Amino acid sequence: MRTSYSALETYKFCPQKYKFQEIDRIRAKKSKAAVFGTHIHSTLRYLFSQDPLFPTLDEVLDYFRVNWPPPEKFEVSAEEKRLYQESGERIVRNFYAKNPPWNFSVVDLESHFEVLIEDPRRRETHVLAGRIDRIDKQGDGFEVIDYKTSRTLPSQAKVDGDLQMSIYALGLQRRWPHVAPESITLSLYFLKHGEKLSTKRTADANAATQEDVLRTISEIQQRIETGERFDPVPGPHCGFCPYKPLCPAWRHLYRKADVSAPGEADIQAAIREYFDIVKSERQARKRLGELKARIRSYMEEQGLDRVFGDEGFLSRSIQRRFAYDFEKVRAVLEPLGKWEEVLVADDQKLRNVAKTLPPELQVKIEEAKVLTKEYTVIAASVKKFPRPAESGAESGLVIE
Repeated sequence: MRTSYSALETYKFCPQKYKFQEIDRIRAKKSKAAVFGTHIHSTLRYLFSQDPLFPTLDEVLDYFRVNWPPPEKFEVSAEEKRLYQESGERIVRNFYAKNPPWNFSVVDLESHFEVLIEDPRRRETHVLAGRIDRIDKQGDGFEVIDYKTSRTLPSQAKVDGDLQMSIYALGLQRRWPHVAPESITLSLYFLKHGEKLSTKRTADANAATQEDVLRTISEIQQRIETGERFDPVPGPHCGFCPYKPLCPAWRHLYRKADVSAPGEADIQAAIREYFDIVKSERQARKRLGELKARIRSYMEEQGLDRVFGDEGFLSRSIQRRFAYDFEKVRAVLEPLGKWEEVLVADDQKLRNVAKTLPPELQVKIEEAKVLTKEYTVIAASVKKFPRPAESGAESGLVIE
């Protein structure tokens, strides 16, 4: 399989989007944020590509303005365009002030790499490809720099575990095998904040990354081979997903206004009745709680264990739950050889233990998973979504 960091990250966020994008090859328009980010990347590449006659700040800003994405690629209103341009120029000015190009020894820009990863279990070799924004020579080592135009600034812990940075470390090791992993600095530069967060990877960490990649690829292959669903994972990221008109988690929202569609009128009536009952149940539960509290208070005040009415009676009783002190229990059972009999395997404990194991053992534990039960759950939410203005045909989706 040939894959990339972005494809693997897409799969981890939402298997259904991965299927649309990587398996079905349905092309979609880039989001506004993605187009803007690409233009910023292009501008910064220009800033560093003119060595040794580096462009002035005014020349870089002029490049940013002249090469603004055309309307067919960047569909924004006049006000949005103004805001994006102001934001972009602010980013460029701040970056140039903090990072004058003549202060850096840039080795490569937009550097493409490919890493061959062998899977001994399936006797396959996979290609992990990617592109690094910038590579600098730094003392006896190198620094990988990836630009980010996102608004959020992650924690250092998240950067230390970032899969993209881990894959870039593999890419640089592939390019220059003689360079020790500890000599490679991996940096995410958050342009809107002017902050650079850096991390490193050890040889063991690189091995763990390869195992993680192989595990994800194996899971994808298994879904394809068995016909298992690529389930959608609804969340905040859906707001930027171009595949919503096709997604089983959202597709109905794009057609629900067409009451003439087969069965649509009936299902809308069923949904309305369902939520009417849900609201009634919630109101009833709330009222039951209020009545129960009032009756319990009366029984406590009067010293009663039962109260009677025309419809029946209510009782109160004290219920207690106990937990064993297992250290004391162990002291009793272990000498008798009975301690192991009370130990029960627990999924959560197993997951916690698995995280501490070497990568190859983590894979074996994952392979030991057995599907024991599958059932469908219908969950309700009172959150309302307005019907989208666009139809699927107008959203820029193209099936190859």
